[in-house]
Amino acid sequence: MTSGQASTLLTASGLTKTFPGTRALDGVDFELHAGEVHALLGENGAGKSTLIKCLTGAYRRDAGDIRLDGASIDPHNTLDAQSLGIGTVYQEVNLLPNLTVAENLLLGRQPRRFGFIARKAMNGEGREMLSRYGLDIDVARNLDTYSVAIQQIVAIARAVSLSGKVLILDEPTASLDRDEVRMLFDVIRGLRREGLGIVFISHFLDQVFEISDRLTVLRNGRLVGVRDVAGLDRLQLVNMMLGRELAEETRDHGRTGIDYAAEPRIRFSGTGRSGAIAPFDLDVHRGEVVGVAGLLGSGRTETAELMFAAAPKDSGSVTKNGKVLRLASPRDAIAAGFGFSPEDRKTSGIIADMSVRENIVLALQARIGWSRRIPRRRQREMADDYIRRLDIRTPDAEKPIGQLSGGNQQKVLLARWLATNPEFLILDEPTRGIDVGAHAEIIRMIEELCANGMSLLVISSELDELVAYSHRVIVVRDRAHVAALVGQDITTDRIVSAIARPTNLEAAQ
Repeated sequence: MTSGQASTLLTASGLTKTFPGTRALDGVDFELHAGEVHALLGENGAGKSTLIKCLTGAYRRDAGDIRLDGASIDPHNTLDAQSLGIGTVYQEVNLLPNLTVAENLLLGRQPRRFGFIARKAMNGEGREMLSRYGLDIDVARNLDTYSVAIQQIVAIARAVSLSGKVLILDEPTASLDRDEVRMLFDVIRGLRREGLGIVFISHFLDQVFEISDRLTVLRNGRLVGVRDVAGLDRLQLVNMMLGRELAEETRDHGRTGIDYAAEPRIRFSGTGRSGAIAPFDLDVHRGEVVGVAGLLGSGRTETAELMFAAAPKDSGSVTKNGKVLRLASPRDAIAAGFGFSPEDRKTSGIIADMSVRENIVLALQARIGWSRRIPRRRQREMADDYIRRLDIRTPDAEKPIGQLSGGNQQKVLLARWLATNPEFLILDEPTRGIDVGAHAEIIRMIEELCANGMSLLVISSELDELVAYSHRVIVVRDRAHVAALVGQDITTDRIVSAIARPTNLEAAQ
């Protein structure tokens, strides 16, 4: 059904939601038609999750109006939204794996006889529900005996039976292989033909173009635009998501002093993991900054986690100065001279209740072993030294790190890894969510570490940053390394083009 022919099912007007220090939604409008698949796109912090939570009653909006079938609604919680006709299925299936398929489909409304659950009737009703989706399985088996794709369809069947007007699918294909995605899309197309309005949230642009009729792009809590998918240029979409019509911006990469003919410090050969990132080859030289660009969910963080052995690899090998490394865990990577500052510093980086001092010495203490405690006096000396060198704004080294600003937390994480004197440092979004002053200091630090001979791999959504300090830029798209840019080819325009249109990886020499 085209947008011009469709009837409006759900509208949101001027939705606003504010958290302490952050306006997560700023007057956002959204419209969903009956019988359409509408993709909701945006990078981290764009406001997608907040919008969905406001629509489904998980959050109470601060301002704005929501209408379903023309009537104003105000869901107080997700059950309220469900009763109104709005159902949600998340990437992590929110069902009970230890119950049968039929029990999950009819949980809370099982047919009963003489006060007991009528299992024969329940199983028959469950089979009938799934037949609508072309699924013929044993509904008396436990849910966890089936694939993730089957579980997704069961979750959809339950949501539609409970709601039946609007279905929100939040990253439903993140854990599915190609055949499972095709199965799920057949189900989505069937629901579209029946007139449901479907909101589809995904980071996979190929899938967005395959299944969606229209799309809405959010950025920094604001509406960027709404487009019909038919005829939409991918480059235009990527520019909408990243936030600018990118102009040529480059630096002189010719005087870097990187000898690409020399033995690389670190070499990754055929490194990959099924479902996370396709096998890739990558050399990292002494004093080199390798930038990694790509949309959220493209495989950037998965690349970093494999390099640091934070996730197990299925294939490939790693060498350092020509010698094979056996990296089975982050502890092995740290012992080999690797460091890794993760993207989500609050859940994967800092330990909020511990002091700045304790957070700084953590990685070094882990490397030398907990039985050989770093003397308290030496810990204080190290902490004070990094507080001074990195200009960490804290009254003293004993202040809990959770009480510092985001930028200062980020600098403490950098201090943690610098204290281990790494040869290869991986930084995942090191400047995200920090103030302008701290942002500039971290950029300066990256360039200084590079000049001192450290090898760095830096993942960033800020393309102008990558252009400014990278000797090479690897572009990641749909869980594969699709391009490598070097020298004068490193421009924002070329990076965006590679993100929008996959190319064969050309190894930089």
